[in-house]
Amino acid sequence: MSSYESIAQFHTALKNHSTTCQSVVEFYLQEIEAKKHLNAYITVFTDSARVLARKLDEDLAAGRPMLPLHGVVIGIKDVLCYKGHPVSAASQMLENFIAPYSATVVQKLIDAGAIIIGRLNCDEFAMGSSNENSAYGPTLNHLDNTRVPGGSSGGSAVAVQAGLCMVSLGSDTGGSVRQPADFCGIYGLKPSYGRVSRYGLIAYASSFDQVGILGKNLADTALVLEIIAGADDFDSTASPQPVPAYATELEIRPTTKKFAYFKEAVEHPSLDPEIKRGILSYFDRLRAQGHTVSAVDFSYLDYIVPTYYILTTAEASSNLSRFDGVRYGHRSSRPISDLAEFYAFNRSEGFGSEVKRRIMLGSFVLSAGYYDAYFTKAQQVRRQLYDQTQLIFKDFDAILSPTAPSPAFRFGEKTDDPIEMYLGDIYTVFANLTGIPAISLPIFWHSNGMPYGLQVMTNRFEEISLLQVSALLVQSSN
Repeated sequence: MSSYESIAQFHTALKNHSTTCQSVVEFYLQEIEAKKHLNAYITVFTDSARVLARKLDEDLAAGRPMLPLHGVVIGIKDVLCYKGHPVSAASQMLENFIAPYSATVVQKLIDAGAIIIGRLNCDEFAMGSSNENSAYGPTLNHLDNTRVPGGSSGGSAVAVQAGLCMVSLGSDTGGSVRQPADFCGIYGLKPSYGRVSRYGLIAYASSFDQVGILGKNLADTALVLEIIAGADDFDSTASPQPVPAYATELEIRPTTKKFAYFKEAVEHPSLDPEIKRGILSYFDRLRAQGHTVSAVDFSYLDYIVPTYYILTTAEASSNLSRFDGVRYGHRSSRPISDLAEFYAFNRSEGFGSEVKRRIMLGSFVLSAGYYDAYFTKAQQVRRQLYDQTQLIFKDFDAILSPTAPSPAFRFGEKTDDPIEMYLGDIYTVFANLTGIPAISLPIFWHSNGMPYGLQVMTNRFEEISLLQVSALLVQSSN
C-alpha cells in the first residue's frame, strides 16, 4: 500500500487480494516511525495491531463476510480508554495508567473490524487550542513544522494529515476536533451532544464533551459516525434515537439551500482579513449557484467565549477533583505533614499549568460568593443561545462560519497570553454550547501556504443534513 484514498478504495483492494490487513498495518507502522518527529503518537500499539490484522486476514481467507471497518487503521486520542492499553490524557497525573475497560466508541470500532494502532498526542486533559500543553511535548503540523496543529486533538489531526492512519478519533469540548482539522486541512466532525456515547472518554466538561471524527474525506467520516453513534446503557446522556445510515445518505440532493451566517462573526476584528475575503467570496459563489446566503444579526457573539469558559472550567474543577493520588493518579514522593499537603503535592506536580489555571477559574466561579453572578448567569446565557439557534433553524438549513479566526499560528505565538488563545475558540464553542453538530470542511488555502476551513452547523441530530450540505459545499468550491 503506497497511498490511502478512502475506506471504500481500501476494501476494494482487500477484495481483489491486492493488499492485506497485515501489510497495511506494517505500512503504517513504517510511516509512523519515519515521521516520529511529528510527535503525533504517544504510544503505538504494535503488538495488538498485528494480532488484529492477522485475525482479520484469516477471517477473509475463511470466507467470512467483510466487516464495515474491516482492517481500517484508526488512531485514538489519548483521552479514550482501550482495555489493556495505556491512557493518560497527555498528563503526568495519569502516567503509566492502564485502561481497565474500553470506551464504547473504541469497542464499536473493534467490533466493526477496525484496527486501533495507537494513542495520539493532545493538550493535557483536552485543555488547549495548540497541542502545546501536552506532557509529552507538542505535535508538529506536517505542512509546516514551525506551526501548531491546533488542539486539543492535534495528534489526531496530524495522524490523518501526515498519512499515519486512515481515520482518527478526537474529542470536541469547544472545537477540539474542528479547529485542528482546520489547521491541518482535513475534515473534522463534532456530532450532536448525545449522538455518540461518552463512556470511556476522560471527562473535561461533561455537558460539552463529544467524541468526534477526523478524516480525509466525507465518506469515511460518515461511515465511522454510523458505526460509533447510538444509545449506550453505560451513558445516560447518549440519545436513544435510531442511527440513520449516514454512509448511504451522503449523496448530494439536487436542490438549493438556505444558509445563514452571523454578520458579527464575519466582521469580527479578530478574523484574519484574507479569511474574511475568502469566506465572503465563497458566499457570492453560492448565491450565483442559486442558494440563499443571508446575514443574520447575532448580538450574543461576544458572550459566547466567556460563557463557555465559565461553564467548562466549573465542570472541569469538579471532574478533575477525582485525581488526587489516593485511588489513582500521580502520587508525590515528597515528605508530607498532613492530608492537605498530600493533596497539594500530588495535584501541583501531576497537573500542568493550563489545567491548574482552569481548575482555579472553575473553583472561583463555583464559590459561594460568585456562583450566581457567574455560573448561574452563564447557564441563562446558554439557554438563550439555544433558543436563538432554534429560531434561526426555522428559516435556514445550515449556519456557515469560519472555523478559526486565523490559519495555524507559530509555536509560542500565543502561549504568553491565555486570553488571546481562548478567543481563538470564538467560532467553534457555539456548537458545543447549543449541542448542535458541526463540521470543518477543508476548502480554502491562505497566501501563507496554510489551509483554512469553512464551518457548517445544522440543528440537533440532523447529521444527515449536515453531511449532505457538506458534500454540496465541497462540490461548490471546486
